[in-house]
Amino acid sequence: MEKIVEESYRKNPQSTFKTLLGLYRGNYSNLALSTLFFTIKHIPSWVMPITIANVINAATTKDLNQLSTIYFNAVLMAVLVLQNLLTNYFYVKFQSRAIRKVEAGLRGSLIKKLQELSIPYQKDLQSGRLQSKIMRDVEAVQTLSSQVFTSSLNIAINLIVALAITLYKSPLVFMFFLLTVPIAALIIVFFRRRIKTRNQDFRKEMEETSAKVIEVIELAPIARAHNLEKQEINRLNDHFYQIYEKGFHLDVLQSVFGSVSWASFQYFQIICLVFTGALALKGQILPGDVVMYQTYFTTIVNAVSSIITLIPTIAKGMESVSSIGEILNAGEVEDYKNKTKLKLVRGKIEFRAVSYRYPKSEKDIIQDLNLTIDPGETIAFVGESGSGKSTLVNLVIGFIAPTKGKIFLDDQDSTKIDMRTFRKKIAVVPQNTILFSGTIQDNITYGLPNVSSEELQTILKASNLSEMIQQLPEGLETMIGEHGDKLSGGQRQRVSIARALIRHPDVIILDEATSALDNVSEKKIQEALQHLTKDRTTLIVAHRLSTIRDADKIAVVSHGTIVEFGTYDELITKKGAFYQLKQLQL
Repeated sequence: MEKIVEESYRKNPQSTFKTLLGLYRGNYSNLALSTLFFTIKHIPSWVMPITIANVINAATTKDLNQLSTIYFNAVLMAVLVLQNLLTNYFYVKFQSRAIRKVEAGLRGSLIKKLQELSIPYQKDLQSGRLQSKIMRDVEAVQTLSSQVFTSSLNIAINLIVALAITLYKSPLVFMFFLLTVPIAALIIVFFRRRIKTRNQDFRKEMEETSAKVIEVIELAPIARAHNLEKQEINRLNDHFYQIYEKGFHLDVLQSVFGSVSWASFQYFQIICLVFTGALALKGQILPGDVVMYQTYFTTIVNAVSSIITLIPTIAKGMESVSSIGEILNAGEVEDYKNKTKLKLVRGKIEFRAVSYRYPKSEKDIIQDLNLTIDPGETIAFVGESGSGKSTLVNLVIGFIAPTKGKIFLDDQDSTKIDMRTFRKKIAVVPQNTILFSGTIQDNITYGLPNVSSEELQTILKASNLSEMIQQLPEGLETMIGEHGDKLSGGQRQRVSIARALIRHPDVIILDEATSALDNVSEKKIQEALQHLTKDRTTLIVAHRLSTIRDADKIAVVSHGTIVEFGTYDELITKKGAFYQLKQLQL
C-alpha cells in the first residue's frame, strides 16, 4: 500500500485530484462494488415520487378499479425499502474497506518517508508540523475520500436519474430545471478560490501552532524554573488568536456561501411549484405529476446545493493532499540503489580533503580535512564548542555527505556504499540521550528481539547499571516514562551506553558519552569501555580531557581543521592547543 501511495504522489505532483484517485489503485474493485450497491439502495428515493404521483392520479379518477394500482405501488415501495437494509450493509462494507486502507497506507507512507529523509532535512522539520500532517491531514483526506466517493456519487446519480425521468415525462419541465445549473455554477466559481485560500492559511496556522504547543510542553520545566510561565502562555495565546481569526473568517465565508445558495434555490422551488401547478391547471400534466416534479426539483436543488456545500470540505481535503505531498515528494532522501552492501566492517576510516558546509551557509564548518584511522584504533576529537567535532562523526555515520572531498570506509568510497549495512556494524552513543517510553529492557534491547538474560546481565554490569536495576521494584521491567524522564541524566546516559554495547559493534562512536555522569560512574564506565572498545575502531568526541588519556591518538579540532594530532603525552609535552585546553580544565 505504501508503494502505491508514493507512486501516486510522484506521478501526479501538480494534480491533487489525480493523486487522490491514484491512492485507490488496488481498491478500484471495492469502489465499483460500493457504487453498485449504493445505486441499488437508492432506488426507493427515485421510485417514490413516481409511485406517489401514480397513487394521486389514480385517486383523482374516482374509479374503484384503480385500487389495484394503489396496492401495486404500495407493495413495490415496500419491497424496494426492504432491499435497502441489505444493500446498505454491502455498500458501507466495500466503501469503508477501500477508504480505511488508503488512510492506513498514507500514515504508513509518511512514517516510512520520515525514516528515509536525510537527517539535515528532518532537523529542519518541526515535530508538531509532522504530527499534524500524519494525524490531521490524513484524517482530512479520509473525509475527502468519503465525500468524493459517497456524497459526489449520491449527487451525480440523483441528478442523472431525476433529470432523465423529467426529460422522459416532460421536456418542457426538463428545460426549466436546467435553468438552475448555470446559477449554481456561478456561485461555485465565485466562492471557490476564496475558500481554498482561507483553508490554506488556516491549515498552515494549525501546523505552526501544533509545533509551538509541543515546544511549550517540552520547555515547561525550564519555563517554571525561570518564572516564564506568563511569557509562554502569551506566546501560545498569540497563535491561538491567529487560529481564531483565520477560523472565524473561514466559517463566516462558508456560512455566507451556504446561505446565499440555499436562499437562491428556495426561490426557484417556489417558481417550480407555480410553473408545474399552472401546467396541471391547463391540462398539460396530471395533478399527481405536480408532486413528482416538485420532488425531483427538490432532488436537483439538493444535489446542486450539496455540491456547493461540499466545496469547503473538498478544498480542505485537497489542501491536505498537497500538505502530505510536501513530505512524500521531498527529494532529500538517502538513496541506496545499486550500492555495495557491506558484509564485514574492519573499521578503517579515511578522510580525503573533506569539506562540509551547511545548506544555505557561506562558510565551511569542515575545511579540507585529511585523516586516516586504522582498524581497532581509538581516536579522540577535542576542541571548543562549534569547532566541528560532532560534524565529523556525523560524516562518518553518513547522516550528512561531504560538500567536497571523499570519505573512505575500509578503502571503499562511502558514496558507493549502502550505508545501512555499515550502520548495522556500528554503535552510537549521542550527546543528547534519546530514550522512548517503555521499560528499561525495551530501551536497551531496542531492535534486538533475541537477547539472552546472561548477555543482558553482562552488559548491565559493564554499563554500571546492575546496582541501579536491583534497587528498582520492577527491575528491568520498570517503565521509564516519556523520553526517560523518570531516570536521572546519568542513568539515562548509562542506558544509552548499554544499548550501544549490546550490539557488539565493529565501530563505536561516543559523542560526549559520559558528559552526564558523576565522577564515580564515569570512572567505572571508562574501565568498561576500555575493555569493550579493545580491537574496535572507536571515535570519541570529548570535552573532559581526562577521559581520553588512553586514546591511541587525539585530534584537536579548531574551525573545521585538525590543528594538532598525537598521543596524550605528546600533546601535553608540546604545550600547544591541547595543553591550553587542558590548563583551562584544571
